Amino acid sequence: KVLWRIASIGGLTEKDLPVALDIENKCVKLRSTNTCEKYASRNTVTIWSETFLKIIKEKTGRTPILYSYSNFLESSMKRSAELAQYPLWLAQYAVDPAGPTNHPGMKNGGCYVHSWTAANCKAQWMMWQYTSCGIASKYGVPSGRLDLNVFRGTYEEFAALRKGSWTPEPSDLMPMGEPSAMTIKTVTFSNSNRPLVVDVDVVRPSQEPVVTGSVKFVQDPGNPMNVSLKQSALRATSGSWTLSVKGIPAGVWNGQIVYYDNSGTHATSSQPITLTIEQALTTPTPKPTKKPTSRPVSNGCKNQIKN
Repeated sequence: KVLWRIASIGGLTEKDLPVALDIENKCVKLRSTNTCEKYASRNTVTIWSETFLKIIKEKTGRTPILYSYSNFLESSMKRSAELAQYPLWLAQYAVDPAGPTNHPGMKNGGCYVHSWTAANCKAQWMMWQYTSCGIASKYGVPSGRLDLNVFRGTYEEFAALRKGSWTPEPSDLMPMGEPSAMTIKTVTFSNSNRPLVVDVDVVRPSQEPVVTGSVKFVQDPGNPMNVSLKQSALRATSGSWTLSVKGIPAGVWNGQIVYYDNSGTHATSSQPITLTIEQALTTPTPKPTKKPTSRPVSNGCKNQIKN
């Protein structure tokens, strides 16, 4: 359809930017309620994107662009040297690009790791969409809101991009499968009514903290609890998490606290843990009638830059 559309308008001119692939969703099947029933795998999303971009480049003679946001690139796609050969148009709102130390794609401690993430944790972006709340009338556009972007490069580099001759800048990328080591700092547990709380640190071989990933509790398969546990891992800072596990029944249990990284940057590491959970007293608690909650007024431009 993209190639047909380009042909229908007579092809691309010297003033046109190359085709951009906007990929922000991996749902491949919807329910009748308009919620997602089936998602594509990380591998499928990556191969599909590589194939699409390759065909567009071959047929148009210009290097296409990939547009997305950091969390999707890390959580829904595999790291790919082939994808890194295409310019990245990164969306990151509520961060002012005029700030000399501001960068898109950073976490509160660490960074999102994907095909364009350099070893210094910074994304190798080519364009940065920093707001969807630009004042359209200021730019002669008949609309209320407008997406605004900045280009990272010179006028000559932008002209080269327009002609489709973009070349990625040389940079050291994040490692793959780098060993990690975990330290359990504190463990708190008591009875079946209270959660297990574990504070952990995970470091790289350099003793610097890992920059991405998460932690979870894994039950001993030889002594399963046969219950559904509710886990949440709160990232305190780079390489540090507080893991909360609710629903552990009374008994003596063995398991592992496991660090994992879906991006493949850092290798998995773990530490064993043994828990003695006491049976909590059960007392009936009254449940008050719930009051209907009023629907808050949404503001799509909250915290975004307006200029």
